[in-house]
Amino acid sequence: MSTKVFSLILLPTLQCNADCDYCFEVKTNDRLSLERLQELIDKVLDHLVEQDIAGLMIHWQGGEAMTLPPSWFARAQALIAAAAAARGRSVTHGLQTNMIGYSPKWNPVIREMFDNNVSTSLDYPNLYRRRRGQDAADYNAVWTRKVRLARAAGIEVGVIAVPNAATLELGAERFYRHFVDELGIRSFQVNTPFPGGESNQAKGLLPTGSAALIGFYIDLAEVWLARGERDGVRVGPFDELLAYFSGTPTVLPCIWTDDCANHILCIDARGHVAQCDCWVTSYPDYRFGNIFECASLSELLAASAVVERFHQRPMALVARDCIACDYLALCHGGCPVRAFSVHGTLFEKDPHCALYQALFGHLAGAAARQARASAAHSSGASGGGRGE
Repeated sequence: MSTKVFSLILLPTLQCNADCDYCFEVKTNDRLSLERLQELIDKVLDHLVEQDIAGLMIHWQGGEAMTLPPSWFARAQALIAAAAAARGRSVTHGLQTNMIGYSPKWNPVIREMFDNNVSTSLDYPNLYRRRRGQDAADYNAVWTRKVRLARAAGIEVGVIAVPNAATLELGAERFYRHFVDELGIRSFQVNTPFPGGESNQAKGLLPTGSAALIGFYIDLAEVWLARGERDGVRVGPFDELLAYFSGTPTVLPCIWTDDCANHILCIDARGHVAQCDCWVTSYPDYRFGNIFECASLSELLAASAVVERFHQRPMALVARDCIACDYLALCHGGCPVRAFSVHGTLFEKDPHCALYQALFGHLAGAAARQARASAAHSSGASGGGRGE
């Protein structure tokens, strides 16, 4: 059996307790029953057996995952563990939540199912995240209170942030200080903005592909290298890129996957299968099919014309746009949904191409400098020993 791990983004509910202006999802009241979860997970694990894949990583999202009760997740964990054991597969779990519904009753599930880790989201400054009928200040206050409560219980909290126009005005130093010094966050990830789903005013104001956004990312990388990298603070994608260019094993963000259709799937509460959560909830024409309407997941994927279009994308981009790029083997043309949300087609490169190239060059340079410094230190230490 291979050691490969397959990623499943699972949306057990499409309900949400927030109403964020730039959300790409179309919300519904659908929730996945445990009976349907059993059918779904059986087909996913059977697909892994057919493909000789050893492990499954389930990324639990939504909607908002915590609109389901923790008892549902406890029962889901037991159900999945039994199904995996019967097939000789391993399963691990990750939780993405806005934390609005968190309370200490979640602690046992987070400890036992999610290895005492959660991932959440907050932007700085927050312009677009809010609860229904409330403003951004209310969201910030509730989020901060819930995150501090979770951290007091020993839960590791990672944060995803999306820069907006006000973020760029404040600058990288202020942004870093807010998360690390003021909130005490030791692991956060800065995602590139994209106007996925139905267009609106907020999405139109996102700084997609701007020179100011590139400058912000480079400045933030420098702040992290100077202040956080040696202190164990993790900031993605900088930490992953530094490891990559240093020759250290790492897991790069999915936006740079060689062919994401080979490694990642998303299934929503209705059984719709697509490439990721944005595709499944916002672009119904790009769904692969429905897992409850097929005999097997392997057959669904093999028969899907949409899957084949995703497979065709990397080579099409190489032939037209990316062949001369020094970072082709790393980037592969970038994220399909980011390209589609801006250009309306799969067969365009990621609109953040210039940002990625700048980041790759900057972190490659940082890795080279660290390697030279390490070599000089080792040489000096060994020279001193011979002199004695």
